[in-house]
Amino acid sequence: MGLVIQRPPKGLFGPWIGALLAALLLLSACGQQAKLAPLAPDAVVLAFGDSLTYGTGANEEQSYPAQLARITGRRVVREGAPGEVSATGLARLPAVLDEHQPRLLILCHGGNDFLRRLPKAQAAENVRSMIRLARDRGIEVLLIGTPEIGFTLTPPDFYGEIAKQFGIPYEGDVLTKILRNGELKSDQIHPNAQGYRLMAERVADLLKKAGAI
Repeated sequence: MGLVIQRPPKGLFGPWIGALLAALLLLSACGQQAKLAPLAPDAVVLAFGDSLTYGTGANEEQSYPAQLARITGRRVVREGAPGEVSATGLARLPAVLDEHQPRLLILCHGGNDFLRRLPKAQAAENVRSMIRLARDRGIEVLLIGTPEIGFTLTPPDFYGEIAKQFGIPYEGDVLTKILRNGELKSDQIHPNAQGYRLMAERVADLLKKAGAI
């Protein structure tokens, strides 16, 4: 039996083609990598978060911001506060943005909310608010998902949903990989120097794919 292609009714050819093209463009956009503006050699990158950004489990020069700076050749400011929950991070962020005037914010926050069993919905809203604070100042954002401590060690779904909402690059796998490998972590919730190296490499790869470096 042959395939029969029915011609659209007369007068509907234009709208029919338009709808098809719109659908194809939408599918194409959904598969595209989130993009960032190129970072000038003297641009400031702000790594903001809790102990994972501070580098607990390694020395300062082995933290992921320090290793990322060496990989990318960009200035990466380390602003991590061990033990900080996302609400406190949200309150701290405006002054930090004012101080450093970054072109890019690398945001890794929420892990202490999960450890303290605070509502995930509130953590999600705090992360959204931090992204809005940066975007309202013309600062681009890259998001890192923080795993929940448990059987799967995976970040909550809200990180990926937020990244899609704002159209920003998202790294959601690296901390899961680190925390599942005893050779890459210093304790149950923190990487060691080798783990932070992997974290920096993954972020650098994402920056390259997004066009920032």
